[in-house]
Amino acid sequence: MAKVVVGFFSFTEVTDPTEHRSYNEWHQLDHMPEQYTLEGIVFGQRWVSTRACRRARVYDDPALAPIHYMTLYLMSEPVDTTLEQFRALGESLRRADRFFEHRRSRLSGPFTVTDKRAAPRVQVSAEAIPYRPNRGIYVVVRSRIPSPDAVSEPPVASSGTGDDAQPRLAGALVDTEGVAGVWTFATDPRSDRHGWHPGEKNITVCYLDEDPLTVAPQLDRLVQGADGTQWGVPLLAGPLETITPWCWDWFDEGA
Repeated sequence: MAKVVVGFFSFTEVTDPTEHRSYNEWHQLDHMPEQYTLEGIVFGQRWVSTRACRRARVYDDPALAPIHYMTLYLMSEPVDTTLEQFRALGESLRRADRFFEHRRSRLSGPFTVTDKRAAPRVQVSAEAIPYRPNRGIYVVVRSRIPSPDAVSEPPVASSGTGDDAQPRLAGALVDTEGVAGVWTFATDPRSDRHGWHPGEKNITVCYLDEDPLTVAPQLDRLVQGADGTQWGVPLLAGPLETITPWCWDWFDEGA
């Protein structure tokens, strides 16, 4: 398995509430399979923010509040070539009328992998965590612009990312029951060059092997405990559930 160096995120809103089933059918059976034909695409997975997941968010900035789904593609070198092909494929599918129109990406772009951790109990390596079956994730998105009321903290050793706060949070999160592993990401400097403009952000993804709604309150406390430090502004924090193909009824009327 090629070494993953970048995660491409898309936080997506479905703009027509009657089109969730068609969106999921398109993405899982048409759009995502095509991405694996590209050089450098290692793995991809999507998760859903159900109504219950949305109510469970501890941070829900208006910029990301409408999102229903999160997609994460893991990419290896050559990253520049992969990103060029990734954009070109999207344009080609759109010309072929194979793109879904009732959607809006609220945040998208490539993010550098900055840290990988696995809970000791799961035995697999930190590098293997995304490929291990999960029941969902807990995601934290932060602007890397420090909060105006941030309080300075003495520096601690990090994993070489230049951002000490993210590894500290990851270390606390991975010790929580129900968390199998944690990967962290920061905006990749190649983003703007390839036409994505996510801004300076950090993303933390906790891979869960217990019910996301059950694990979330424990993680909420850790994420909220990071307030008052120079960790940036929290934009989104909460659970999402793993999507099972053909099980797409979360937003059906009466569901």
